Amino acid sequence: MGEAKSHYEVIVVGAGVAGIYQIKRLVDLGIDATVLESAPDLGGTWYWNRYPGCRFDSESYTYGFSFSRELLDEWHWKERFSSQPENLRYLNFVADKFDLRKHMQFNCKVEAMAFDETRDLWKIRVGDGRELTARFVVLGIGLLSAPTMPRIEGVDRFKGRSFHTFYWPHEPVDLVGKKVAIIGTGATAIQIIPEIARDVADLTIFQRRPNWSAPLNNSLISEQEMADIRSRYDEIFAACLLTPGAFIHGPEKRGFYEVSREERIKFWDRLYDEPGFGIWLGNFREIFTDEVANAEFSEYIADRIRRRVKDPKVAEKLIPRDHGFGVQRVPLETHYFEAYNRDNVHLVDLKETPIERITEKGLRTTERDYEFDVIIYATGFDAITGAYDQIDIKGIGGQTLYQKWKDGPSTFLGMLVHGFPNLLMPTGPQSASASTNFPRGIENGVNWCTTLMQYAWDRGYTRADASVEAEERWTAHVVKMYEMMLMRKAKSWFTGYNSNVAGHEEGTIRYFVYNGGTPKFMGIVNDVAAGGYREIAFSGNAPAAPDAMRSRVSA
Repeated sequence: MGEAKSHYEVIVVGAGVAGIYQIKRLVDLGIDATVLESAPDLGGTWYWNRYPGCRFDSESYTYGFSFSRELLDEWHWKERFSSQPENLRYLNFVADKFDLRKHMQFNCKVEAMAFDETRDLWKIRVGDGRELTARFVVLGIGLLSAPTMPRIEGVDRFKGRSFHTFYWPHEPVDLVGKKVAIIGTGATAIQIIPEIARDVADLTIFQRRPNWSAPLNNSLISEQEMADIRSRYDEIFAACLLTPGAFIHGPEKRGFYEVSREERIKFWDRLYDEPGFGIWLGNFREIFTDEVANAEFSEYIADRIRRRVKDPKVAEKLIPRDHGFGVQRVPLETHYFEAYNRDNVHLVDLKETPIERITEKGLRTTERDYEFDVIIYATGFDAITGAYDQIDIKGIGGQTLYQKWKDGPSTFLGMLVHGFPNLLMPTGPQSASASTNFPRGIENGVNWCTTLMQYAWDRGYTRADASVEAEERWTAHVVKMYEMMLMRKAKSWFTGYNSNVAGHEEGTIRYFVYNGGTPKFMGIVNDVAAGGYREIAFSGNAPAAPDAMRSRVSA
């Protein structure tokens, strides 16, 4: 537990993957910093999401931190796509190896932050009643860390056990022989359903909108294969830097229309049987931009679903009609579609029979009453900005970040916001992180934010604020990058859609992610740094960093 005092040079909010790496960078520089984490322990998404089937959809060896050769040599990933318990063990291993826990404070929920313009400091109110100050605040609060419950009458009336998947109990949940309901068929439900279907007496799945999904094709990693991976880590991470999504899967070099229909089918058959996101990110580029190409590929995936689900009526209900494959983030699955072949699994189409209310014994649709022992809410998140909205953040002149972003975020590089000096977001909205292999985006963002702080410390600056013109140009660029993508039409968290969040319903769009890809994004942000941060206004006349710190900062 970190030492409880009132002032730090840097306060990091969140002890997930981003917060762990950020505090490591700051500790190495000798900076007086701490991490504030609302949970009882570190891990972020891998601390909270403990539901059955929870695991990576990026290859494990591309997900782990790359900053330490010793760490890479010591850790053995056991599965190609690692599960939640192992992922949490990994993050604890990292924190313990580098003795980072002493710089972390748990059960410390940040409730409010206000920028003190006279002292160029952030004043922070924590849930335990303390008030802290810091020169810089780094928000590592996660993209999917604000779970949303459905707006259904009577949610509190149910007498059985119920919970959102984000808050899956830490103690074992015995579902054997139980009648269970799952509301939602998004990415989380797609992981849970095949895991619990074989144990429960009866599983009823309430689906509003189906999602496209493709096989994960997971497997174990042997000692021999892990040794080979270790020998190629430099090559693996270099490859991630060169692909748009920072995965090992890069787009097909051939054009969709350069290849015959027969060749396309053979290519897709191969991708479908391979592990990971190749079926999405290793495909033809036109899948993301061309209506005709996307429609043909979507029909290919639809046909694969039909082959796997025995009941034709159920199969058709599992095929999306409101968007094409790949225009929103694709969940990867293991025997998901086969779960619907079980006699104890039932699909309810909420477009046909909507839920009217939750009852004491279960729930009621427009067609009938259902009784359950357990209700599981797999109803997603207020993505990207939801966690920011939960903190009362006030910048210059008392302006709140919530009000500024009410109709959609505006940022500079996804990492700064005009009018909120010294507030850094390594994985903020409109950065490349949300649309990439997340830890690769995290390391890029943390490194850039750390270098910016180094620049200020070296010169004695106490305030760094992106210019309004730079913010406007970046936001316009982000919006422009949506125009070429079919995702602009999707009802997904890439466009800010969430029917359970007021103001995020159908008909609105939020430009949350950067669609230019990792290489383009890194080229832009590195040019900003190399150009002396001309787009950022620096001020203040504090003494420059002491010689001892300056030598570390400049290293």
